[in-house]
Amino acid sequence: MALGIERRDGEGVVSVVVLRGKLMLGEDCRQLEAVIPELLSEGRTKLIFDMSAVTHIDSTGIGKFIDTYSRLMKVSGKMRLAGATGAVRDSFRVTRLDTVFSFFPTVEEARAGL
Repeated sequence: MALGIERRDGEGVVSVVVLRGKLMLGEDCRQLEAVIPELLSEGRTKLIFDMSAVTHIDSTGIGKFIDTYSRLMKVSGKMRLAGATGAVRDSFRVTRLDTVFSFFPTVEEARAGL
């Protein structure tokens, strides 16, 4: 299944990016790469990634989150990951990125306190 990306802009500077499918090396990852600068140029500095429908992730996919996190830190932004489970969540544990990124069970919980 190809990666699906849907943007849901909230109030102020918050946006939810809903991801579906495989976040792996290839054209799909480049689509996500293009969305981030667009969001930042619009002043969207608090991003929640809904990963509840992501089925696979590889090092390229994880790298996109590292890049996004770096970009957000430069503008005092925040990034939260919601709904990651199974092998996808384990990929962040293995790389110890679960100690860097903020994970939440749901988008609603991720949005709380932003």
